[in-house]
Amino acid sequence: MKIVITTNDFENIVLNNIPLIDVRAPIEFEKGAFKTSINMPILTNDERHIIGICYKEKGNAEATKLGYEIVSGKIKEDRIEKWINFIEQNPNTMIYCFRGGSRSTIAQSWINEVAKKDIIKLEGGYKAFRNYLITSLEPENIKSKPLMLTGYTGSGKTILLNKLNNSIDLEGIANHRGSTFGHHVTAQPTQINFENNLAYEIIKHNNKRFKYMILEDESKNIGRSFIPTSLYSLFHGADLIFLESLMEERVDNILEDYVINGQKEFIASCNDKDLAIELWYEDMLKSMERVKSKLGGDRLKIVIDEFNKAYDIQKSNGSYDYNRVWIELFLHNYYDPMYKHSIEKGNRNIIFRGNKDEVTEYIKSLENN
Repeated sequence: MKIVITTNDFENIVLNNIPLIDVRAPIEFEKGAFKTSINMPILTNDERHIIGICYKEKGNAEATKLGYEIVSGKIKEDRIEKWINFIEQNPNTMIYCFRGGSRSTIAQSWINEVAKKDIIKLEGGYKAFRNYLITSLEPENIKSKPLMLTGYTGSGKTILLNKLNNSIDLEGIANHRGSTFGHHVTAQPTQINFENNLAYEIIKHNNKRFKYMILEDESKNIGRSFIPTSLYSLFHGADLIFLESLMEERVDNILEDYVINGQKEFIASCNDKDLAIELWYEDMLKSMERVKSKLGGDRLKIVIDEFNKAYDIQKSNGSYDYNRVWIELFLHNYYDPMYKHSIEKGNRNIIFRGNKDEVTEYIKSLENN
């Protein structure tokens, strides 16, 4: 067998977005993988299961023999062809299995035999790379000072964050907008993938040697994703920058994000436009019902009545405008009191207040000083 070429330069993989072939079984890949990886298994779930039973009953030698028998002939040819096609399209591709053992070594050898191409495999495989990423999330490995961007719901914090070079968008990584209506049509990442993707962003941020890391002031949980405890403690203890926005601007932002773009998400996921908007409507109602105990039944009824009017008006003439009524009610009666209580109770240090232009200039001045 050819000499195995390996690397443990995981930082290079992150900084250069190196494409990765994950030859683990799909069931392993679905639990957690890396953002630049694609699953091209050497064994299917069923094949892995069968070989696993053989390993327990007869040992490694017999299990390996069975593996070669199962993945042979046309099955083997097809899998090698897929690997080679991907490598030809992505010449700097690397390969890995769970521990960097037999599966990736065999795949590496087969690729070389057929295509005469050397492909580097990850030393220690998925487990070693995952450990490297997890370590990067420890507070002592954060090289810049976190500053948390806060403000009332709808003030445009995410919009501002995405215009800054020294920011990390936690909600974007979690694929969730961090509120009652925050979920998207597409699923959130697994917790493992959330951590892996967050680590990618932090490593890239560290490499750029920023003085500050600007993040939105989130709760520990962003939907079903949660920020690791030690990292959350670091973020939550950071100073705050308060983004001030007029109610009209906040209403416009929520209308755009949750109504207009929210409906577009459902339409993109459904062939029937009318059905998609109906599904959006039902989803919004469910989200409203979840806060009934905090908002109060009478107040919720008023909000839902206005929401229904807005929905009927849109169906009749296509206008979104009436949604502004229920959005403002929701902000005034639910989000604003809850946020005000959270800020006062937390007794956290606000170092600057201003509108989006003032906050942007302040953050840039910090980085440049």
